[in-house]
Amino acid sequence: MSVLLLLLLLISGAQASYYGFVFNYAFGNFYPGGYTLPYDFKLSFSSCEEFDTETCFGYCSGPNYSIDETGGEWCQKGYADTFSYPYMGTLTQSVSTAAWTENRNGIVLSKAVLKFDTRNRSDIYKPNSSPRTTILPLVRVPSNCQRNINLLVSDPDGDDVRCRYAAGSECITCTPPSVLSVSSSCSLSFSPTNSSDEGPYAVQMVLEDFPTQTITLTDSFGSQVVKTASDSIGTTPIQFVFRVDPAAPSCTAGEYLPRFLPPTPQHGAQIYTNVNQAVEISVRAEATQAETTELLFSGPRGFTKSSSGSGNFSLTWTPSATEAGLGHPLCFVVQANSSGSVYQSDLRCVTVTAGSSPVTASPPTTTTPPTTTTPPTTTTPPQPTTISPSNPNSESYYVLALNAKLSTSLSLNNESATIINLIKEELERQGLPAGIIVELLNSGAVQVAP
Repeated sequence: MSVLLLLLLLISGAQASYYGFVFNYAFGNFYPGGYTLPYDFKLSFSSCEEFDTETCFGYCSGPNYSIDETGGEWCQKGYADTFSYPYMGTLTQSVSTAAWTENRNGIVLSKAVLKFDTRNRSDIYKPNSSPRTTILPLVRVPSNCQRNINLLVSDPDGDDVRCRYAAGSECITCTPPSVLSVSSSCSLSFSPTNSSDEGPYAVQMVLEDFPTQTITLTDSFGSQVVKTASDSIGTTPIQFVFRVDPAAPSCTAGEYLPRFLPPTPQHGAQIYTNVNQAVEISVRAEATQAETTELLFSGPRGFTKSSSGSGNFSLTWTPSATEAGLGHPLCFVVQANSSGSVYQSDLRCVTVTAGSSPVTASPPTTTTPPTTTTPPTTTTPPQPTTISPSNPNSESYYVLALNAKLSTSLSLNNESATIINLIKEELERQGLPAGIIVELLNSGAVQVAP
């Protein structure tokens, strides 16, 4: 059974210059076949060709899309789709990627760990959705200038989102940038430093969502776990490059570093539009001692940018029905050039929402696939197979172990195939996918009634 995680990342080629990763997913309402799961991930490399050749070994034939690029430096592309998810449990997916671009904190190979909790939440009657955010592949600041980078994070479930650097098994090398500190409120702070600290740094962060009240999570077999406001539900990685540039002649915004001007929306602004209705976001900036040359952004599929003269830009988006209901983060900067040096404005982010908010789900009529057996006494949660980079055609699948008592007049010794087929048919009738494989792993545990 192929699942979402097969579509995530299979990146080859240690020669690739990796610039970061952002992942978002949001569960929809319950349907007879399970839950719908719209998801989106963004990958950044030093060129757009690397996304095509390195991601999925070229097997990503689905809905990938271009976001933005700046020539000779980086390119960000995305992959968005919707998956039907029939099971509720917990999943941990380790994403192996190509080599990071050269950096000062010694991160060579990247690793991103996603922890999904797909159990049914008692407060919203559906599984957990991830926090939503985005980031440009490269954020830069002169070494002599103070800079605060405020990530714009939100959560479809209303959870409390907290940020931290990746640690332990969440990364291969977990050395945070020495020049950048992160707060739990998702603000990154850089203080002026000396020229010896100039250069690029790999940033490996994790977003965690915490419920604002005590909730109960229920899996597909009826087992329950209580989560309090101090317990995280899932973790989502966010990775990018932070570059400390040579000192600027001045740190005053509007001289060398571009300064945003009206009608540019404020950081954190909420922008609304309707499905199939274009929305245009005007961005204006000035740098009196440099030439404003470029607008760079990261956002949802379908955004385009244009310029009407120095310092005047616009971002345009016409959302489709698949983008309705969710708040989509959009971040942008303006760059300026002076005497061969590049200067970047503050990072500014807004949320763009298409259509109405999602309808609150009612409790599903059934979330546990019933069988002809008595309630199981023990279960083993689904575990995905490891996707090996040497096998791009491998599929992800799950193995469920069910300890149950069966009552039947059939002989286990002579009619085990019939028993297995009956169990398989009943599981499929109750909603499990067609084509599942059923095996009796321990014949000693089955008692045959006369």
